Amino acid sequence: MIKKYQSAKKRRTIAVRSKLRAKSSLPRLSIFRSLKFLTAQIIDDQKGITLAHAKGKNPAEVGAEIAKKAHSAKVKAVVVDRGSYRYHGRIQKLVDVARGAGLTI
Repeated sequence: MIKKYQSAKKRRTIAVRSKLRAKSSLPRLSIFRSLKFLTAQIIDDQKGITLAHAKGKNPAEVGAEIAKKAHSAKVKAVVVDRGSYRYHGRIQKLVDVARGAGLTI
């Protein structure tokens, strides 16, 4: 049962990421959600480096922090890599706050 869930999750993650890479050359805003924390990273896949990162419990704080760090790294536009998660709840809140703080998504 657990292996079936893990393989389905990995398949969803790969599907989302491959669509992003095929359609855009922008850096990606990768979001990881655990039971307690949210982690957001802005990754440049062409260079293979992380440009900015933020971690916290509150999605509004993480979204504002990642947008601020993106501006200091001179990143204006990103694409959202939601991984295997649906675009609702804490993921949506983080992205909406980052968009409101001036990050083009």
